[in-house]
Amino acid sequence: TMAVGAAALAKRKVIVSKLAAIEEMAGMDVLCSDKTGTLTQNRLILSEPVAFAGYSKEEVILLGALASREEDQDPIDIAILRGAETLQTKIDAKSVVSFTPFDPVHKRTEASIRDVEGNIFKVSKGAPQAILSLVADAEEIADTVNQRVLEFAERGYRALGVARTNRDGDWVFVGIIPLYDPPRDDSAETIKTAQEMGIQVKMVTGDHIAIAKETASLINLGTNILPFSSVVDKKDSELERLVEEADGFAEVYPEHKYSIVESLQARGQIVGMTGDGVNDAPALKKADVGIAVEGATDAARSAADIVLTLPGLSVIIDAVKESRKIFQRMKSYAIYRIAETIRVLLFMTLAILIFNFYPITALMIVLLALLNDLPIMSIAYDNVKYSDEPEKWNMRVVLGIATILGITGVISSFGIFYIGEEMLHLSLESIQSFIYLKLSVAGQLTLFAARTRGPFWSIKPAKILLLAVISTQTIATLIVVYGILLPPIGWKLALFVWIYALAWFIVNDHVKRAAYNVFDHERLIFHR
Repeated sequence: TMAVGAAALAKRKVIVSKLAAIEEMAGMDVLCSDKTGTLTQNRLILSEPVAFAGYSKEEVILLGALASREEDQDPIDIAILRGAETLQTKIDAKSVVSFTPFDPVHKRTEASIRDVEGNIFKVSKGAPQAILSLVADAEEIADTVNQRVLEFAERGYRALGVARTNRDGDWVFVGIIPLYDPPRDDSAETIKTAQEMGIQVKMVTGDHIAIAKETASLINLGTNILPFSSVVDKKDSELERLVEEADGFAEVYPEHKYSIVESLQARGQIVGMTGDGVNDAPALKKADVGIAVEGATDAARSAADIVLTLPGLSVIIDAVKESRKIFQRMKSYAIYRIAETIRVLLFMTLAILIFNFYPITALMIVLLALLNDLPIMSIAYDNVKYSDEPEKWNMRVVLGIATILGITGVISSFGIFYIGEEMLHLSLESIQSFIYLKLSVAGQLTLFAARTRGPFWSIKPAKILLLAVISTQTIATLIVVYGILLPPIGWKLALFVWIYALAWFIVNDHVKRAAYNVFDHERLIFHR
């Protein structure tokens, strides 16, 4: 069932690397999602820069472009280079001597540039605080820079500082480049769907707290966004409470993600965590469902349970829906198999102990098993509805419903045994064929009762399941009617068995619905 489910998920661009993750995803109740690329479009738009130290806005963009490299396919670099297309002639007039790409520790890029006169200078762009740490007059301009960054952040813009070295080799703060990453069109609706499915979505981002709050308000996520630095040093119990109550976290380093997962798990949550970088690997490994997003590194993919090949949160929610359907099929299978085991083995045991009579032969047991295989395999393709709440194994319900179905099956089997011996006065061999057909037909009908919580007709069975049941029971009927391998009983007795089994099937379905009211007090709503 899970293998077939994994194939279905693959069609939805979700690659399952660990089959057990399907079951975990069905029960996931908290999803920690990256902002960039998952909740937003990861399509940065360059806005009007702010210039410092006598430089022009055009020079700020030009120097920012020189500190960018198209080959890295970094979204920030691409956005700046795209915004500097009108300055391409000036960019081409300079050559890059060396380039240091962005990394999460230093939070900036740096390039050595040779101009047309052969002079070499350095340029750098990155987090404003990282750029400020380079310049000598940081204390004098820090308040102005921070105020500008905060103003941009409150409007949802990410701000990048730009600096260059002068002729003396000293760094000079040149200006601020604002970039805007608009939310994905489907993010707000997808988050609403997730919440309706009992999943709390928490945003996790390395961006400024004001940017995170603005983005959260745009997608209706909730604005209880905390900078992780304000909670990281709290005591375990306090940290766990704050993490559970927050709608998201800003200014998060990759290593903080591990603490977020650990805190939520300590509160009994089933946690999903998205990530794409090498440093995200420990958190992805720790999470109940580690999700490597589109474009993730090999390290992140290896650590993750689920790998996405499309961007956006909607892909994850679609995967949750599919995993919950798979869980429903697994539950149907479990209830049916337990009920069938009780129904056959308990009946045989009691018949032997009480009446000293073997109700079916060894060959009949083999035929029962063989003809059961095809319908059982078709359960993996059955039509089901996903639950509106995270799934979990409720063994009281599974064992309770299976036991009730099994015991009613035992009672009906003794009923047909009584009819065959006391009312129809059949020979022992004919009674065995009589009982065999009843066990075969009623067993397959039990499958239709086990697969739904409500009436058996509430969810239309898959065509492959119907075909499997009809074909196997046609074979079972022909075997006993014409005496193929077993003593024959003729069409009249076979028809009687079918009517008897169908009547008990109706009874079983009503008993099952009443049993759910006894064993399961939760009222779950299901959707296609």
